[in-house]
Amino acid sequence: MTSVVVDREQRVWSLSTPNTTYAVHLTDDDRLVQLHWGARLSPAETTALVGRTLTTAPYDLPLDAEEQLPVDGGLRWGVPSLQVTFPGGVRSLELALRSDRVEQEQHGTRLDLVLADTHFPLLVVLHYRVREGSDALERWVTLRHIGVGGEPFTVHRADSGSWLVPELPDYRYSAVSGAWSAENQLRREPLPGGELTLGSRHGITGHHANPWIMLDDGTATEDRGEVWGVALAWSGTWRITAQRRFEGRAAVTAGFGHDGATWQLRPGDELTTPPVLGLYSDGGFGGASRAWHRHARRCVLPHPQEVRPVLYNSWEAVAFDVDEAGQLELARKAAELGVELFVMDDGWFGRRTDSTAGLGDWWPNPDRFPDGLGRLADEVRSLGMSFGVWVEPEMVNPDSDLYRARPDWVLHHPDRRRDQLRTQLVLNFAREDVREWAFGWLDKLVGDHGITFLKWDMNRALSQAGWPERLREGDGDQDRLWIDHTRNVYAVMDRLRASHPALRIESCAGGGGRVDYGILSRTDEVWTSDNTDAFHRQSIQHGLSQLYPAGVMAAWVTDAASAPLEYRFHVAMAGVLGIGGDLHKWTPEELDATRRWVALYKEIRPTVQHGDQYRLGAEPGRGLSAVQYVHGDDVALLLYHPHPDVRPAPSILRLAGLDPDSVYMEHGDSAGDGPRATGRVLMTAGLPVRHRLAGSERASAVIRLRRIH
Repeated sequence: MTSVVVDREQRVWSLSTPNTTYAVHLTDDDRLVQLHWGARLSPAETTALVGRTLTTAPYDLPLDAEEQLPVDGGLRWGVPSLQVTFPGGVRSLELALRSDRVEQEQHGTRLDLVLADTHFPLLVVLHYRVREGSDALERWVTLRHIGVGGEPFTVHRADSGSWLVPELPDYRYSAVSGAWSAENQLRREPLPGGELTLGSRHGITGHHANPWIMLDDGTATEDRGEVWGVALAWSGTWRITAQRRFEGRAAVTAGFGHDGATWQLRPGDELTTPPVLGLYSDGGFGGASRAWHRHARRCVLPHPQEVRPVLYNSWEAVAFDVDEAGQLELARKAAELGVELFVMDDGWFGRRTDSTAGLGDWWPNPDRFPDGLGRLADEVRSLGMSFGVWVEPEMVNPDSDLYRARPDWVLHHPDRRRDQLRTQLVLNFAREDVREWAFGWLDKLVGDHGITFLKWDMNRALSQAGWPERLREGDGDQDRLWIDHTRNVYAVMDRLRASHPALRIESCAGGGGRVDYGILSRTDEVWTSDNTDAFHRQSIQHGLSQLYPAGVMAAWVTDAASAPLEYRFHVAMAGVLGIGGDLHKWTPEELDATRRWVALYKEIRPTVQHGDQYRLGAEPGRGLSAVQYVHGDDVALLLYHPHPDVRPAPSILRLAGLDPDSVYMEHGDSAGDGPRATGRVLMTAGLPVRHRLAGSERASAVIRLRRIH
């Protein structure tokens, strides 16, 4: 059960999830500090922490990193979570608590702590939320200019919250880094002294990092040890700064925006930050991941109870050579394999015969689809599949009717180049007219053709991010476009889903460039990476799984053939299975095998997509590894041995997450005749696996178990 307990006498606010407690205390010198973040405590135990000696900085100063929202002002020299410049160049905040309130919500409880500057008319509301069934605590901040008339305030930084990690003998951080086609490469390294900043200046979540970080004492493993994690639910530019203080403490502050961007807060204006989530687990990195996955399924995803369909995407088969006859031919082949969703990729609209033209002109190419998309959509449905298309609403080619008519709609500065990337410019989605244009054609496209799936792509970062019209109108706050672009993308998706309840959306940004808990609250899956090579995908999927569940991870089998087809399927079956190869070139034997693997995946996908995930064995790609899923009585194990070694492969694999006293039976094509063992045996003595793996490169297997009593 979640709870929020207020002790006004001791000035303590405690927020508890099923397994954790987060507590805030107002000190005698009126600073809001973190009192506890860790294992669940009773209200009496939490209150008993009041009066403990807090960590101090040199000259016996209070440690600013303990504060809920360290500000730029006073005797503070750490990383500020809030920086504001007031009229007259005053750049020092002095906040005092004014009130608190607790509200019961449909799926949890919310706490608001209202602070105000002691001189200037600025309210700062710290919001907290705990949700039933989740160990993640949600925080965000609202800034309000409550003055009547007068000058605006300039906001330089507005983070959603700062998190203090308990004093540990050492600190190690976990995060992912990478690039296009190499996203989510996990790294675990000692947290350096000073400040470590992760972030994106791209206007999207980014390929180079993902907005989360985990801290431990350097000894946590996959299945044991304490882990503290912070994740930002935002799909635009962002920063997470972890600071390791000389005093022996570490803290993390996280928020949207990037260095250099500022926002104006005029009288009556309000600025609300995106949620930042904090999660503590004493179950190691695996336990932390499963807690994040539960939060995503219970509190974030629009339709977590659904199983995602097996899809086929036409891109690798035909690229831009798209027409009705060719798509129908591929659709027929896909349907024979058991595919449930057919997705037509780029090249169906405007004069889009290559990457240089047509983006922005979202109507069917009249030469390729002389009667529109209606016949294709109907034929796909008659084959027993749903119909989806690829779109890229935020982009435009200069060679397009849209750009020729509205060159002012793209991001640009006067007297500066309009740099193209991939022969594209970025539409200014912060503009209301651009937002309404995008919703209009998307609404018509989906409604006219019964489309139930959009692959929403975004293939380049924001650049020359100016809005000259706003400046000419006397509004100097053009940097708000960095916020409003993302929020209007959210708004269009939300309106589309409300208007078309059957619609499902995949978030794609040149691969895995827009993956976060903000976009996941209005999409159903994410495109993990443009790199579909099965061997490379293992490390990419491993990094993604640290925070995000398998049920959102699109994973395709394609013609990137560094591994046997069986291995490619087994890697893709660890997420949401898709097929993206050129089916015209697949042999009859490969097509027959594909039918069997698709059928097998359909049997195990409720377990994969909805089950608790356990990462077993070696680091993926470096030895014998496995991904195990447990859902109710069913267990699915995907086993990989990428290359033979001089030494023999391990003979057994210890499973996890089983009921030690229950009996599990292995089953396959003839369920009921497999070996049986207790969960205790499988987790201690292990499951024999060597005989299941061939001695060649890229050996793999699928193993299914069922609890029988």
